[in-house]
Amino acid sequence: MLHFANPLVRNIFIKSPSDSIKRKKCLQYLKTLRTLQYDGFKTVYFGETDIPESLITGEDFSDGYFMQTPSWCIVHAGGSHGWVPWKYRMTLRDELCVKQEDGLFFEFCEVAKAAYGKCAIVVKDRREPEEMRPKENEETEAQALGPSVINLTSIACCPVVARSCGHELLSLPSLYNYLNPLDSAWSSLKWFIINNRKEFCWQSIDSAYVYKYILLGGLISKGIDSINPSKWRTLINKVRRWENYYLGKSS
Repeated sequence: MLHFANPLVRNIFIKSPSDSIKRKKCLQYLKTLRTLQYDGFKTVYFGETDIPESLITGEDFSDGYFMQTPSWCIVHAGGSHGWVPWKYRMTLRDELCVKQEDGLFFEFCEVAKAAYGKCAIVVKDRREPEEMRPKENEETEAQALGPSVINLTSIACCPVVARSCGHELLSLPSLYNYLNPLDSAWSSLKWFIINNRKEFCWQSIDSAYVYKYILLGGLISKGIDSINPSKWRTLINKVRRWENYYLGKSS
């Protein structure tokens, strides 16, 4: 016999002692970001996403089993003015290619400085909440104001490098993805790939085989261009409403 939970019970969430630490870290990040914005810093969201082979081809060869397949890692950044005018990087990632490019973050910081002046560069922290837990309350503020190196899959974001170009590097806590408009931009890019990959696909047939060619560079470029400055402003405004909500609750 089936038993259904009381609707009131379903809305009860168990809070852990670390929840207050997570909220405090998020609030410190928001206050630091607003302070920098009031001081004339432009907000730029920097990050990466993985594009698996199955998303590009529309075919899954794993047959229900775990299988290591190639994926491409794309690194880019954007803000209220749209994508940063920097040549994004697309790197093949598989078990034979796992390394970080030296000097890539410095190159990005130089381009951002030339385009916008001083920037608050926001990078989503990939570490788990347990790894980010501070030992003392003072360390929470220190981490928000001056984070350590943030290691992404293909690039190391160093606060010293950012400050050498007049920028500030901020770490967005990993649990607050909806405060990062870049995540929504990546989702739009992947939907573009799904809906338009056939237009960038050629087929060649011989007596024994069928060959498929995908113009991957063109597909990715068109997908990125489809997220224009107007769409970026919509994403930024959505994030800004969440920021105002959290800051309003704390006041």
